[in-house]
Amino acid sequence: QVQLVESGGGLVQAGGSLRLSCAASGGTFSSYPMGWFRQAPGKEREFVAAIITSGGTTYYADSVKGRFTISRDNAKNTVYLQMNSLKPEDTAVYYCAAGHPSTDNIRRYGSYEYWGQGTQVTVSS
Repeated sequence: QVQLVESGGGLVQAGGSLRLSCAASGGTFSSYPMGWFRQAPGKEREFVAAIITSGGTTYYADSVKGRFTISRDNAKNTVYLQMNSLKPEDTAVYYCAAGHPSTDNIRRYGSYEYWGQGTQVTVSS
């Protein structure tokens, strides 16, 4: 059983930056591809970014490509999401997830087994 705890959310002005962290425990972190998803009020949970076990390959939603960067530190059992040039439409609860998705399914939230409780990100205009 893997436990995931996100942190780093908050209120920021448009154009600002935030760095989210997700600390994992209870499992072999380095064996899990990791993903970040977000959910805005009234909307479905959507894929943001993912990273494979070694960190050598990353995936991004088109809406965040070039602005967000996912990374991981397997020695610290932590995955990060650096968010730059934030926009009001980035406002959402951000969740990290762990699982064993295939490359074809890495963007699908149903492919992940473990989820954190989420951290709120609010971007003001």
